Amino acid sequence: MNKHYSKYLRSFANSNRKNMTKSEACLWKYVLKNRQMKRYQFRRQRPIGNYIADFACLPLGLVIEVDGITHEGEEAIAKDKKRDKDLLKLGFHTLRFSSWEVLNKIDDVSITIGEWIEHHAKVPPPNPRQRGR
Repeated sequence: MNKHYSKYLRSFANSNRKNMTKSEACLWKYVLKNRQMKRYQFRRQRPIGNYIADFACLPLGLVIEVDGITHEGEEAIAKDKKRDKDLLKLGFHTLRFSSWEVLNKIDDVSITIGEWIEHHAKVPPPNPRQRGR
């Protein structure tokens, strides 16, 4: 499933995966990795259109962004709004969390993501994999 995959951003995305921020690494390890979030598969640093999403679930059309200090200020906020609007045109809704929220209130972040999925999922979660059969 290569929904709006941008090959030209592949090397940048790969570099980002190898150099995740502490908050991104925590969200990945404790909430999104290995289908932990309601059995949906999330991908790290996924090229979509002209952007690299921190995390994306393709079947849900969901992008999750973890915003650090570089996302503060009027100019950064305007860029984020444009990015969210562009991703929405491609069929992706964006949830944004600050690095502080992820590091200090990860349970609340997890609940927010789970509630979004419950209210917006148009596709059922995949069946658990059957091993050994």
